Amino acid sequence: MTFIGLMLRNLATRRFRSVLTAAAVSIGVLSVVGLGVLTFSLHESAVSILRTGKADFSVAQKHVDDLLNSTIDEGDLRSIQRMDGVESAVGALVDTTKLDAGHPLVIEIGLRSADQAPFGVALLSGRSYRDGAADEVMVGYRLAKDLGLSPGSRLLVGDRRLRVVGTFRTGVAIGDSGLMYPLRQLQAEDRLVGNVTLLFVRVQRGADVARVRQAIDHDLPQLTTLQDSTDYGQADRNLVLIGAANVGGSILAIVIGATGVMNTSLLSFFERVREFGLLRSVGWSRWRVLLLVLGEALIVSLVGAVVGVGLAVVVVQLLAHMGSLRGVLDPQYSAGVFFRGLAFAFGMAVVGALYPALRAGIAKMPVDFELMSRRLLDTFGLFCATGDKIEINTLTGEYRSRTKG
Repeated sequence: MTFIGLMLRNLATRRFRSVLTAAAVSIGVLSVVGLGVLTFSLHESAVSILRTGKADFSVAQKHVDDLLNSTIDEGDLRSIQRMDGVESAVGALVDTTKLDAGHPLVIEIGLRSADQAPFGVALLSGRSYRDGAADEVMVGYRLAKDLGLSPGSRLLVGDRRLRVVGTFRTGVAIGDSGLMYPLRQLQAEDRLVGNVTLLFVRVQRGADVARVRQAIDHDLPQLTTLQDSTDYGQADRNLVLIGAANVGGSILAIVIGATGVMNTSLLSFFERVREFGLLRSVGWSRWRVLLLVLGEALIVSLVGAVVGVGLAVVVVQLLAHMGSLRGVLDPQYSAGVFFRGLAFAFGMAVVGALYPALRAGIAKMPVDFELMSRRLLDTFGLFCATGDKIEINTLTGEYRSRTKG
């Protein structure tokens, strides 16, 4: 029997305990992977708002609890438009609305018609809205396809009945599934006249983006510039808190999981102390016994990890289709999240089984060794290094000679 085969045989003879340990690991991995996917997905959904506008970087109000609560005076927009190195700066009012049960969270963008091209809007059908119109709307092509809308259709948004005048594309999924209004219309609806949510800035060819950002941060300290996802926490504190909760939850899960593995391994050690002592008496090194215990814990943890990852995917998909999260959570799975789950399972196996493995490595067989010898021979078909079958008399005699005195 091979060394790995011996590990599998040991686990098979203790099925119930192995299953319970794997279940504990799978719950821990479920927590780690599930939290990781939720955090990553929410972060990407939020950052995608910043990517809606075609710009070198975005500008938002500093330290708001939610990016959509950012409020920027249009006077600050004009100040940025006059700065050296700035080619264009577009102000957009961003909000969300519910259309129906299938579209509980649809992004609304208020934008001047002249700013559509700098913003990155491509008109696909119909025409653009008139800036002074109060009942016109453009629909992203993804949303138009879902709702069967085309230029001339009527769309009920809240208590407003609007006329669809065109469809558009921005190249970003959340924008292509949204609605676009004249800026003044959305400002009046939200009672934010003279204010926008975000600014989308493009620099002149050859200009230093970092220098332009630094100038804005210096001259307008109430605002912050955002170029990539690492800057997002400067404007939206919610995702910072979510990220911290993810880390804290993962640490708690690994502590609980490692404690479960250690408890099971210790119980197994006390049950098998005669076995470990016997293995030492017939020539097994301490390292070999230690690797036996660690290997068994690692196999159980890897099985638990596979089950936990599968459960995490199922749970996240179920959450994404819940009424309160539909349209808000768009599950995105990164390789890093799954690698983190496997590393978590490996860490639980090592941390949880290390102490029992060390105990097993120094174990000595107590009395009643002849009965244990017979059980080992019958159960595992133990072989010597030479490959010959161990006889009970030889085995027990060897142990007596090693432990004599």
